[in-house]
Amino acid sequence: MWKIGVGFAVFAAVALFVISKGGDNLDMGGEKHGADAVHAPAEAASATK
Repeated sequence: MWKIGVGFAVFAAVALFVISKGGDNLDMGGEKHGADAVHAPAEAASATK
Protein backbone atom coordinates (compact mmCIF):
# COMPACT_ATOMS: atom_id res chain seq x y z
CA MET A 1 0.00 0.00 0.00
CA TRP A 2 2.82 2.38 0.77
CA LYS A 3 4.15 1.83 -2.76
CA ILE A 4 1.01 3.42 -4.20
CA GLY A 5 1.56 6.51 -2.06
CA VAL A 6 5.21 6.76 -3.07
CA GLY A 7 4.30 6.28 -6.73
CA PHE A 8 1.68 9.02 -6.53
CA ALA A 9 4.12 11.40 -4.84
CA VAL A 10 6.77 10.76 -7.52
CA PHE A 11 4.22 11.20 -10.32
CA ALA A 12 2.95 14.45 -8.78
CA ALA A 13 6.49 15.77 -8.38
CA VAL A 14 7.34 15.01 -12.00
CA ALA A 15 4.09 16.60 -13.21
CA LEU A 16 4.72 19.78 -11.21
CA PHE A 17 8.30 19.92 -12.49
CA VAL A 18 7.17 19.65 -16.12
CA ILE A 19 4.47 22.28 -15.65
CA SER A 20 6.87 24.68 -13.94
CA LYS A 21 9.47 24.25 -16.71
CA GLY A 22 6.83 24.88 -19.39
CA GLY A 23 6.20 28.38 -18.16
CA ASP A 24 3.49 30.27 -19.98
CA ASN A 25 3.77 28.10 -23.10
CA LEU A 26 1.40 25.48 -21.68
CA ASP A 27 -2.27 25.55 -22.59
CA MET A 28 -4.29 23.45 -20.16
CA GLY A 29 -7.59 24.29 -21.86
CA GLY A 30 -8.03 21.02 -23.72
CA GLU A 31 -9.20 20.66 -27.29
CA LYS A 32 -10.20 23.78 -29.15
CA HIS A 33 -12.80 23.93 -31.90
CA GLY A 34 -14.07 26.66 -34.17
CA ALA A 35 -12.82 30.21 -33.70
CA ASP A 36 -10.85 29.22 -30.59
CA ALA A 37 -8.60 26.94 -32.63
CA VAL A 38 -5.65 29.04 -33.74
CA HIS A 39 -3.32 27.44 -36.22
CA ALA A 40 -0.34 29.16 -37.77
CA PRO A 41 -0.67 29.11 -41.54
CA ALA A 42 1.91 27.06 -43.37
CA GLU A 43 4.43 29.23 -45.18
CA ALA A 44 3.95 29.09 -48.93
CA ALA A 45 6.88 27.86 -50.96
CA SER A 46 8.58 30.86 -52.49
CA ALA A 47 8.78 30.75 -56.26
CA THR A 48 12.21 32.22 -56.83
CA LYS A 49 13.23 31.52 -60.41
